[in-house]
Amino acid sequence: MEEIGIEPIREAHIEGFHMALDTVARERRYLSFLEAPPLEGTRDFVLDNIRNGHPQFVALANGAVVGWCDIRRHQREVQAHRGTLGMGIVPGYRDRGLGRRLIATTIDAARALGLHRIDLDVYADNLRAKALYERVGFVQEGRARDGVCIDGRFIDVIQMALLLG
Repeated sequence: MEEIGIEPIREAHIEGFHMALDTVARERRYLSFLEAPPLEGTRDFVLDNIRNGHPQFVALANGAVVGWCDIRRHQREVQAHRGTLGMGIVPGYRDRGLGRRLIATTIDAARALGLHRIDLDVYADNLRAKALYERVGFVQEGRARDGVCIDGRFIDVIQMALLLG
């Protein structure tokens, strides 16, 4: 089995991250994107994360980005104790414990940053992701019935959070 490393995202990873994001988005099952934003928008997102210390990590297999996890701190002062988590893993690298490694690394970085709460949304039919989030301590706080519509199919969105005591 190939070695998969996890490291903080760097500018050199932007194109690979963009390709991974696009791959997962085009599956039309997991993300709020149906395709990746333009490369320049992705570049701006990553560089802003780096500049502002938002935790963002990538999983690398033979130098290629095969997964990511990021937590963006909320900008408003009254919500600056919170961050929103996003993550994805490309097909072929799922069900290997990589998601747990990525999320644990990113949560540790958020804790070191002083965040108190991490929020996320997960589609109700994404049982694998929901189970992962529960295993690392996230709890369901709400449910948006028919929260998204993909290809004419309505899917509930589950809102989850983790408090970093």
